[in-house]
Amino acid sequence: MAALSFRNRLTLFFVLIVIVPMVSVAFVLFRLIDDNESGKADARVAAQQQAAINLFAEERDRAEEVLGEVGSDNVLAQALQTGDDARAAKRARQLVRFRDIERIAIVDGGRIVLSAGDPEAVAPAARPLRNRSGRSFGRLEVSVIDATAYARRVRRVTGLETIVRRGDGLLAGTLASAGDEALPRLGEVEVGGRDYRVASFDAPGFASASVRVSTLGSQAGTDTDVATSRLYAGGILLGFLVLAVIFAVGVSRSLQQQIAGFLDAARRLGAGDFSAKVPTTGNDEFSALGEEFNSMSRQLEARLEELSQERERVQGSMRRLGEAVASNLDRDALLEIVVRTAVDGVAADAGRASVCGEDLATLEERVSIGSMGGLARAMESVEIDALRAGRPREATAGDASAIAHPLRGADGGESVVGVVSVGRAGRPFTPSERELLHYLAGQAAVSMENVDLHETVARESITDELTGLANRRGFGDALSREVERSKRFGDPMGLVLLDLDDFKDINDNHGHQQGDVVLREVARVLRETSREVDEPARYGGEELALVLPGTDLDGAFNLAERVRERIARLRVARLGDPGTLQVTASFGVAALPATASDEEGLVAAADAALYEAKRGGKNKSVRAQ
Repeated sequence: MAALSFRNRLTLFFVLIVIVPMVSVAFVLFRLIDDNESGKADARVAAQQQAAINLFAEERDRAEEVLGEVGSDNVLAQALQTGDDARAAKRARQLVRFRDIERIAIVDGGRIVLSAGDPEAVAPAARPLRNRSGRSFGRLEVSVIDATAYARRVRRVTGLETIVRRGDGLLAGTLASAGDEALPRLGEVEVGGRDYRVASFDAPGFASASVRVSTLGSQAGTDTDVATSRLYAGGILLGFLVLAVIFAVGVSRSLQQQIAGFLDAARRLGAGDFSAKVPTTGNDEFSALGEEFNSMSRQLEARLEELSQERERVQGSMRRLGEAVASNLDRDALLEIVVRTAVDGVAADAGRASVCGEDLATLEERVSIGSMGGLARAMESVEIDALRAGRPREATAGDASAIAHPLRGADGGESVVGVVSVGRAGRPFTPSERELLHYLAGQAAVSMENVDLHETVARESITDELTGLANRRGFGDALSREVERSKRFGDPMGLVLLDLDDFKDINDNHGHQQGDVVLREVARVLRETSREVDEPARYGGEELALVLPGTDLDGAFNLAERVRERIARLRVARLGDPGTLQVTASFGVAALPATASDEEGLVAAADAALYEAKRGGKNKSVRAQ
């Protein structure tokens, strides 16, 4: 670099700070254009897919209206009540023929036991069938549109090609070239030699069979938009490059003229006598400018008084800073500000903040500023002395001086929570410097107490007082956090809901205090059986829950079984009476994405499984379907 002329240096700098960044910007910009256009295309397809979802919902609403008429048909109802399947099937065919109905089905145990109409009908509405005693004996499902009509309606409304599949079979589609292979939920596919952007959603069909609806938009428009945007961006970047070259030439010539002015100004200012010298090499204009500015070092002595006054102003500012940090709720950041401010304010070589260990007799370093060097022995000695005495202490070791101040609570109590210390070599600390350190340490202690209070309140707000588990709010926060993480990274997560069997009898027969003991013991079993990453919680009353990150349905079920067996073996001492109580619990298990797709669905699936366990005899675990 020393052999280059000033003009050549400017040329090199122009290449480094203009040409190279502009090429990088062009590369990044083209990538952003691709991503932006693809994102907009996905957004358009997703928005139009929402229209398809709404159309599906409309057809289900229409089916819901017709369902009421079918459900109230006396002939069909009597045939179903008496078990006359032939008469029921005949009446169902008559209803399909003479009313705006595509299909009527009777479902029992997940199996279609009676069907009339088009088997390719979609968007059914359903209601349970009950006999005269109120017992359910199946489910009535009715549809008013078939897959072909629905696909055509979606295409007419959205302009997108539409394909409807059930399982591995094609029900209907507006693309003649559509094959039997399933389409992805979102992405790009090739159908019939053409590229499409596809968005799919699953909808309920007859007998709980899922129907997948895929909407496809042409990719050709997106490719054209990308090419056009790239052309515009390239033209703008080329224009910037031309302007940069023009301005660079002008600036280069201007700088050549300004250098001569800088040399003249430096000679006029070179009347002082600074001790510091600017190193200079080479024979270019900047070297000559450096030689002239070296003469300014002789003015340092005349500036010392001004610097002293400026230092007093800085110390006043630091006092105000100490008042500001008193409300800070980040403990480590607070200590770093205090130590750094103290080191600067008292002109120390190093400083650190330490907090008391668990035995309250040792110190753990949390923040360290500067180089300890030969100060370590003096600082350790004065810190231990200040911790034991509970008062500020100062010590020297050779030419090293150190001062420490204990950190106390805002109430002025005797308990010491830590120590702030500073040290330097060559000269002891002045009274004003000691006073400044004591002031900052006092403000830091107040802030640390505020931090502790804030953390305690935050922790208690999400903890159940009786069991020590997370409360309903803590459970909700943990569940939302893990559901979001599961969706983002594609990992499974499990949810277990458990309810103590016949807990009301314990409260009624043995008292609520006995019930509280049972809850605490069951909570202990739940904590001991859970992993560190799991989140046990009290869901409400005698109902508890377990949020299980990274756990699929089988893993969650196995854990539920272990907890259930531990609870069944539990023997709880009776209060005031001899003997023990035995308790059992029923469990409902669900998982993402096996049994639900969102938080609300996950809780509903686990709750339904828990209800099934209760209804099935209690003291058992049931997987969600």
